[in-house]
Amino acid sequence: MRRTRLSFAALAAAALLVAAALMGMPSASAATLFGDDFEDGDAAGWSRSGGSWSVVTDGSRAYRQSGTSADARALAGAGWTDQAVQARVKPIAFNGSGRHVAVLARAQSTSSYYFLGLGSGGSVVLGKRTGGAPVTLAGASVAPGTWHSVRLEAFGTTLRGFVDNVQVVTATDGSLASGRAGLAGYYASATFDDVLVTDVGGPSQPPTSPTPPPTGTCVSPGGPAGFASVNALGQNGTTGGAGGPAVEVDTASELISAIGQSGPLTVCVRGLITVPAGMYDVASDKTIVGIGSGSGISGGGLNIGLPVSDVTSPPANAVHNVIVRNLLFRNASDDSINVQMFSHHVWIDHNDLAAGYDGLIDVKRGSSYVTVSWNHTHDHTKNMLLGHDDGNGAQDAGRLKVTYHHNWFDRTPQRNPRVRFGEPVHVFNNYYVYNTDIGVACQANAGCVVEGNYFERVEEPVSNSYAGPSGRCVARNNVFADESGAPVCSGTVQEPSTYYGYTVADPNSIRAAVMAGSGVGKI
Repeated sequence: MRRTRLSFAALAAAALLVAAALMGMPSASAATLFGDDFEDGDAAGWSRSGGSWSVVTDGSRAYRQSGTSADARALAGAGWTDQAVQARVKPIAFNGSGRHVAVLARAQSTSSYYFLGLGSGGSVVLGKRTGGAPVTLAGASVAPGTWHSVRLEAFGTTLRGFVDNVQVVTATDGSLASGRAGLAGYYASATFDDVLVTDVGGPSQPPTSPTPPPTGTCVSPGGPAGFASVNALGQNGTTGGAGGPAVEVDTASELISAIGQSGPLTVCVRGLITVPAGMYDVASDKTIVGIGSGSGISGGGLNIGLPVSDVTSPPANAVHNVIVRNLLFRNASDDSINVQMFSHHVWIDHNDLAAGYDGLIDVKRGSSYVTVSWNHTHDHTKNMLLGHDDGNGAQDAGRLKVTYHHNWFDRTPQRNPRVRFGEPVHVFNNYYVYNTDIGVACQANAGCVVEGNYFERVEEPVSNSYAGPSGRCVARNNVFADESGAPVCSGTVQEPSTYYGYTVADPNSIRAAVMAGSGVGKI
C-alpha cells in the first residue's frame, strides 16, 4: 500500500476482520487510514513547508528532509480525530541543541500539531505546537541507533509515544482535537519511510498498550490457527497454562523460576526483564505473556525442549503445550526462542524480536505442530531456522510441521524461514520487505507451501535450490512487488488442508494488515 484512500482502507480493514474471524484469531482493532512507503518514487499528496524534501534510496525508497537550516514540515491525509501515526525514522544531523526529527498527529496546519521527536544522543520529546515554538509535554531517552520505529498515538486527550514498539512517554492535552498526519525536521535532517496512519480506539476500546491488569493476572485471548491447533501426539490444540494459576514476574529470578515449574501456569511478564546470558528452559503447559507493549526479555532467550541428544523417537516427557505471546526479545546471547527435541504444540504469537546473536525463532530436532504468527522481526540477520542440519533426517523426517502466518519479516536478510526436512511447512499471508539474501528457502527434501504472501523488493523470494540438498515447494497466489524476483519451485507437497482448515486473505491486503496488526500490544 502506498497512499491509501479512505474507501480502500475501509475495505482492507473489513477484509482483515473477516479473515481473522474465519481463522479463529484475534483481529487487529486498528483500521488503516493512510500509508506511504514512497516506493512509487514520488511524494504526491504531501504538502510541504520549509526544508528540502525529496524521495531518495536508503535501503529502499524513502522520504528525506536534507537540510538543517529550516523548520521543515510535510503533511498528508485528512482531519482525523483519534489517530496513530508511525514511521521508520533515521536521524541524520541536528543544527544545535533542542532540535528534533518527528512524526506529527492532529496537524491543523504547519504550525499547529502534536509531535513525537527524536533528538541527538537518543533523546525523545513528546510535545505540541500551537502557533509558536515547540512546547515539551514529556521527555525520555532511548539507545541511539540508525533507524527507529516512531509511533505517536492521540485519542481523546491522551497522547502516547512509542519508540521501537516500547512506550516511552505519555501526556494529556486537549489543545488539538483533530488534524492531519505529518513528518518534521525541526532544524534537523532525517530520512522517513513506511508511514502508516491507523485509528485508535480510545478508552472504550483498549489502545495499543492496554492498562495493566491487577497483580497476578494477565489476559491472553484467542487461540492458534495452523499446526498448533491440530489434535495430535496426545495433545488437542495448544492451550498453554489454561486451567492453572497466574503469576506476575518482574525480575530475572522470578521469570526463570516460573517458566520452569511443573503444571499449568500463566506467567505474566511486567517490564523488560534483563536476564543473564543463556537459554532458559520452559516446562510444558505454560503461557508466557507480556503485560502491555513494553514487556519482554533482554540478554537471554527461551529454550522450549529437552537437552539435545541423538534419540530418534519422541520421549514421553517431550515438552509440549507452550504459548509465548506479546513479548519483546532483545539482545539474546544465543537464540531468542529455541524449540527443540520433539517438543510439540507450541504457539509463538504477536512478539517483537530483534538484535539477537543467533536465531530469533528456531525450530529443530524433531519438533512439530508449531504455529508462528503475527510476529515482527527486524534488525537481525539470521531470522528463523527450521531444521538445524542437512544430516539430521533421522530426527526430523516426517516432523517439523510448522505454520508461519501474518509475520512481518522486516529487512531480515535470510532464514525467513530456512527449512529442512519438514512437510508440510505452511507459509501464508506474511509480509516480506527487503530481504536481501532470500525469503523462504526450502531444502533437504522439505515440502513447503508458500501462498498469499506479499513480497516487496525481495530478489529471491522463494527457492527450493538455495543451498545444500534441494527441497520441494509450491508457490501460489503471492504478490511480488517492486523488482521482486520469481519463485524457484518444483515438486509436489502435502496440502496443509489435510491437517487443518484455513482461509488465505487477499495478498494485496497483507502489507497493510500485517504492519498494523503484528508485534506487541495488538492482542
